[in-house]
Amino acid sequence: MSLGDIFRMKITKVATYNPSEVLERGNRTFIQPLTLVKIDTDEGISGIGEGTLETKEKTVAACIMEHERYLLGKDPLQIEKHWQAMYKGTYWRGGPVLNSAISAIEIALWDIVGKYFNTPIYNLLGGRCRDKIRCYVGVGGNTLERLADNVELAVKAGYSAVKFMAYGVDDRMLNAVDEAERRCKAVRDRVGDKIDIMLDCHGRPSLQIALNLVQNLAKYKPLWIEEPLSPENVNAMAELCRHSRIPIATGERIFTKWGFRELLEKGAAHIIQPDPIHCGGILETKKIAAMAESYFLQVAPHCPYFQVALAASIQIDACIPNFLIQEGGELRGKWLVKEPFEVESGYIKLPTKPGLGVELNIDAVEERPYKPRIPEAYMTYREDGSIEEL
Repeated sequence: MSLGDIFRMKITKVATYNPSEVLERGNRTFIQPLTLVKIDTDEGISGIGEGTLETKEKTVAACIMEHERYLLGKDPLQIEKHWQAMYKGTYWRGGPVLNSAISAIEIALWDIVGKYFNTPIYNLLGGRCRDKIRCYVGVGGNTLERLADNVELAVKAGYSAVKFMAYGVDDRMLNAVDEAERRCKAVRDRVGDKIDIMLDCHGRPSLQIALNLVQNLAKYKPLWIEEPLSPENVNAMAELCRHSRIPIATGERIFTKWGFRELLEKGAAHIIQPDPIHCGGILETKKIAAMAESYFLQVAPHCPYFQVALAASIQIDACIPNFLIQEGGELRGKWLVKEPFEVESGYIKLPTKPGLGVELNIDAVEERPYKPRIPEAYMTYREDGSIEEL
């Protein structure tokens, strides 16, 4: 046994949690289970991570525990080595489940490292570029008036940026572009040009519809139009980018640096949206951001999740020069941590505590049992009964 083996910190336990949050929106109830991991060490330092993947929460938790056999006894400071081992070391790689599990573990390891060195993670990744993080809030509304009302409420709450569905409220092709334009006009008529609006499409349009969308909606000056095409359709995305006066954003369903390589090389985005709890974790997101910086692109991390995921995103936002804006202004799951983030005038202050800067509220986690999210309840259907993109 070497001196390194004697004096190094070691992982002693890996545990997962699947609490659920129940959201009431109008007359509908939405159930969102989470996937969390907690990693303990023999130094008494623990780290937490999140890998919530809608409708696959238990699957990701099982995948995390499959890595326990490798992680036990290992030095948590060797994050890059462990990432490579989990991603490359078992032959099969890729996909949302495996990458979400690896991301959750990686985030927990960074939390341990930050606590070990008694500093926020961003100080270990080059130091902060900014002192606060601009964020946006997602708003909904199935009618024009309700959408405009909700945007106005967000502005009154201090937000300077909102995102809403532009395409998908009415999926009939003849009406879709007109409906998207009506929604943008209703928002601009209500709040004027004093806020940034972002338009989401969930990858539903065809290239022809997307070309019409970017042409007709440009006059409303959106900050971006998100997933106007399926993320797998890289060549079409590149063509759309060449013709669009609206910045094209995508990336939430793309994994690792290798997944983003083709997107960047083909000029298939103006703004990228890697998701730290799915694309590979904190360091992998920073690598992706560095790749994007070399192509003069900005980064707006995807994060419609909970406080642990948001904490990971904020650590990255702090230290990447090409950061644009952060999703997550809704601050979901404030019960999850002991001192949740707060938004002031559309910004989140940088945490100054070691590691992620948040501490898991175990009592609250254990009080919220797992409730499965029924996939069919969230599916959308065309008039003929076939299934549309969510």
